[in-house]
Amino acid sequence: MKFLVCISNVPDTTTKITFTPDNKEFNKAGVQFVINPWDEYALTRAIELKEAQGSGTVTVLNVGEADTEPNIRKALAIGADDAIRVNAAPKDAWFVAQQIAHYAKEGGYDVILMGKESIDYNGFQVHGMVGELLGIPTVAPAMKLDMSGNTATLEREIEGGKEIVEVAAPFVASCQQPMCEPRIPNMRGIMTARTKPLKVVEAVGEGAATAVAEYQLPPKKQGVKLIDAANAGELIKLLRNEAKVI
Repeated sequence: MKFLVCISNVPDTTTKITFTPDNKEFNKAGVQFVINPWDEYALTRAIELKEAQGSGTVTVLNVGEADTEPNIRKALAIGADDAIRVNAAPKDAWFVAQQIAHYAKEGGYDVILMGKESIDYNGFQVHGMVGELLGIPTVAPAMKLDMSGNTATLEREIEGGKEIVEVAAPFVASCQQPMCEPRIPNMRGIMTARTKPLKVVEAVGEGAATAVAEYQLPPKKQGVKLIDAANAGELIKLLRNEAKVI
C-alpha cells in the first residue's frame, strides 16, 4: 500500500509573530520552523500502518521553497521512505490542494494523509479540496485509523461524540490526536535520511485563488483596573460601558 503524507512547514509555537512593513507577508527573519504538529500524527500513523502490513511505502509531500528541506529531511528521519517537494510558496489552500491532488494522482497513492489543519493559518480546507479534486472520499478530522486489507476504519470527531466509518482505498483523511504518539528521529534515522530520495518538482495548475490584503496583530492587552470590593456600582458601570460585557 502506498501512503502519501502531506506536511507543511510552520513557525515554532513559541515564535513571536511579526509582519513585513506593508503587513502583507509573515516576517521569517530569525524564525525557527518545524513540521506542522498535526501532520506529525499523520506521518507517524502512516509509518505504523506500513510496518504492521510488512510492506508498502510512505512518501512525504511538501509544497514549499528550498528552506523547507531541513524539515522534509526530518520527516525522512522519522521513517518516511522518500519525499517530494513542490518548488513553490504555499500561497493559499486551493493552490496547495491542486499540487497534492496532481502528484497524488500521478503517483497512484492509496491513502493520502495530512494534519487536520496547519497551526499557522488553521484553515481546515486542504483535505476536503484534495478529495474533491481526486473524486475520492475524505474523512475529517480522524482520531483513529486502522487498515484491514484495502478497507480503513476511522474514528471521527463529531459534535458531542464520535463517529466510526469504513472506507475503501483510495481516500483522504486529516488527522489529529489521539491517533498515535508522534515519533522523533533517532540517530540511525537521521543518518539514513541523508541518502533517501527527495525529488523537487515544479508547481502545476492554476495560481492562488486568494491574496492577503493585510495582516493585523491583535490589540495589545489593556492595563487591569482594580475596583474596591465595596464599590459594586463602579464595577457594573465599567463592565457595561468599557468592557461591554453586560
